[in-house]
Amino acid sequence: MPPLLVRHSVLIFIIPAMLLTLLGLPPTATLATRFYSFDLMREYPHDPEAFTEGLLYGGNDTLFESTGLFGRSSVRKVDLQTGKVLVLHQMDEKMFGEGLTLLGDRLFQLTWLTNVGFTYDRHNFSKCGSFSHKMRDGWGLATDGRVVFGSDGTSTLYQIDPESHQVMRMVPVKYQDNDVRYLNELEYINGEVWANAFKTDCIAIISPDSGIVVGWVFLHELRHHSPNSGNMAHDVLNGIAWDEDNHRLFVTGKLWPTLYEIKLRHIEGPPDGSIEQLCPRIIIPGSGNFPLL
Repeated sequence: MPPLLVRHSVLIFIIPAMLLTLLGLPPTATLATRFYSFDLMREYPHDPEAFTEGLLYGGNDTLFESTGLFGRSSVRKVDLQTGKVLVLHQMDEKMFGEGLTLLGDRLFQLTWLTNVGFTYDRHNFSKCGSFSHKMRDGWGLATDGRVVFGSDGTSTLYQIDPESHQVMRMVPVKYQDNDVRYLNELEYINGEVWANAFKTDCIAIISPDSGIVVGWVFLHELRHHSPNSGNMAHDVLNGIAWDEDNHRLFVTGKLWPTLYEIKLRHIEGPPDGSIEQLCPRIIIPGSGNFPLL
């Protein structure tokens, strides 16, 4: 069915990073405070059986999606307007699909509880090969077109060579000198890495060079619009897709029946309450570690 056009004012707030100097990084590591709200622009149907682990915009009103759960994992191409699955690759029942990204004509996919990933042809989903990686686990993937960014549920953002699959750099992710853990699904947007924080309705916006969290996105109110998203243990917010050409931002969750298009709107002033209250269990006292170059 066609998307339902709705408009709701929902607050997204971006909190300033602490003034830090990391290994002689230039002053650009210090970023000004930014605050946003957003309007919920449209709702699109999303497969309520899809345990979303990776999501990205594929062009021409399509999405690429990686789904998890043993025996149900897949890689799929989905029509944005209808939610219909256009192309499907069903994974081996012993594999649990995780993060997904697209570089050139290759889709890169991670798997949970293994150090194995797969590459597919973006057009027909034929498997191009497999690879191993050095992250502790496979959670999220994104790319800037040159390197692949990876997450493994810790507070580390990995930079991986897409050809050799070797880790080029490990960057600790910090907010006010505290480690930020449970980094999950990733998206690269305008020079920053956006990361779902596992089991929260929060998105961390990360500088990939310094690892500093330069912003926070709070999507708690989206849960009120999704009737099947009340179980925080399973149906968590997970999935960020960015349509760069048309400046459209999409978000969804695991087993959510709806995918949302949201539009940012600048506001003045931060909200009441701390990150620890709004995004529980993801902030750990920092150890003072610096990025590994």
